[in-house]
Amino acid sequence: MKLTTFISALGLLLTLGAAAYLDSPYSFLNINYTYTADQPVVAKPAAIQPSKDEPELVEKLEKSEKDGGYIVETYQEYEIYKDKEGNIKEEIPTSRTDTLKYWDYSEASHAIEQ
Repeated sequence: MKLTTFISALGLLLTLGAAAYLDSPYSFLNINYTYTADQPVVAKPAAIQPSKDEPELVEKLEKSEKDGGYIVETYQEYEIYKDKEGNIKEEIPTSRTDTLKYWDYSEASHAIEQ
């Protein structure tokens, strides 16, 4: 009886040790993904500059209304074209709209006070 308990405990200990080793940065599985302090990190700068001809996508608040203790906000997406100086040349609304609904806490605080 003591022998089976000892063997079970030893097997559990060996399994936990193997799992800890494989999870460590020093295991053979992770050797290609770890860096030490004496190895410099190789980073290459991006050579591609973003194009200025592409529009910037911006969401603007179109309307905000209260509905049953909630505030419902509707946002419209716009394509904004700018010139080389950064001045806005044109704003074109897209077909994409987003609706955000959240609880109106100002009404909840009035209900608690009354």
